[in-house]
Amino acid sequence: MESWITSHKIPLGAWMKVVIEFIQDHFGPAIDLISDGLKVLIEGLTKLLLLPPPLLMLAAIALAAGFYHRSAKLGVGVGLSLLLIMNLGYWDATMETLSLVGVATLVSVVIGVPIGVYTAHRPWAYEALRPVLDLMQTLPTFVYLIPTLVLFGLGVVPGMISTVIFAVPAPIRLTYLGITSVPKPLIEAGEAFGATKSQLLWKVELPSALPTIMAGVNQCIMLSLSMVVIAALVGAGGLGKPVVRALNTVNIPMGFEAGFAIVLLAIVLDRVAKRRERI
Repeated sequence: MESWITSHKIPLGAWMKVVIEFIQDHFGPAIDLISDGLKVLIEGLTKLLLLPPPLLMLAAIALAAGFYHRSAKLGVGVGLSLLLIMNLGYWDATMETLSLVGVATLVSVVIGVPIGVYTAHRPWAYEALRPVLDLMQTLPTFVYLIPTLVLFGLGVVPGMISTVIFAVPAPIRLTYLGITSVPKPLIEAGEAFGATKSQLLWKVELPSALPTIMAGVNQCIMLSLSMVVIAALVGAGGLGKPVVRALNTVNIPMGFEAGFAIVLLAIVLDRVAKRRERI
């Protein structure tokens, strides 16, 4: 019985190869256009972040974080964390990582929030989408690299596409949760005043769901940052590159320092991306 089952293997791999070849044959120019556009966007943002002197950029980020959250303590903490990263010699790599995380988060939010809003108003759509979201979050991240690497080649783009696939379920789920958790009396009050569906969305539902949506954005940033090492395996730069190099050469000091820089950057982004508390 076992031999019969194994001899009648379902050719899932061959089917996927056919799908990839079909996409390459029929959507090659569109893929090249997307790849070139994303590459220009990420590299342009990296150059912009590296344009000012590092100390000036560090001070600007620390001051902006402290001013936005109205916390001198947070501003000092951000400044010291970035100063330590600079001291370790990973400032340029950190800016590259920020570019990758920033673009991946932006794309994920632009895709995820509208889908979350749509599914919140159509429960059947969310029920149909939920298994796909579960699969996207549970599938090993290395699996994403195979089709994206074939379609987009080596470089930062396949790493970013894989990051988006991994991170986009967070804003979808939390936007859905936020919209569906809006108190019904609040919606009924808006309807009583004659608000249209569009007005209810923009003036009632989204403001009420904003804390939950922002939690999804924060989670999206963290998930994107967790992909930097994996993205480096397909040619993306940033802090993941020295980690991969350290693993290949068993360079403990380099691996520890680069990994510590990633931890510091994660803490900084987590604190800065949190929704500002109202005073």
